[in-house]
Amino acid sequence: MIFKKIVAYAVAIAAIAAAAAVVVVALAFALYAAVRDLVGPAWAAAAVAGAAAVIALILALVLTRKAKPPKLVAGEPPSLMAKAIDLARERPIVALGAAAAVAAVMVRNPKILGAIVAAALAPRSPPPKG
Repeated sequence: MIFKKIVAYAVAIAAIAAAAAVVVVALAFALYAAVRDLVGPAWAAAAVAGAAAVIALILALVLTRKAKPPKLVAGEPPSLMAKAIDLARERPIVALGAAAAVAAVMVRNPKILGAIVAAALAPRSPPPKG
């Protein structure tokens, strides 16, 4: 039962991602066609790349501003996730490069991706009492 839900979510996310990719490609072609006659093919391609870079930068800034690191207990060192969120806030371009590097490693080694997915889907144990 749980496996079916996971597969359904994965399929839904894949369908949304595919639709978003189609929209992005169509908008890129439209921008290229609109600008090509005015400035030439090379500058039109540069305009498309620049527009994509601006959109990616805005999206990265919006997503890192909404991220809130978990509250720290007094005397407890910050978690890896809190450090990553702080890095993304301070240096979004560096964080984007690090995320791309991690994605490249996961694509090259599917075992790492499997371990990350398993860790993300694993039930959390309750905090110790006392």
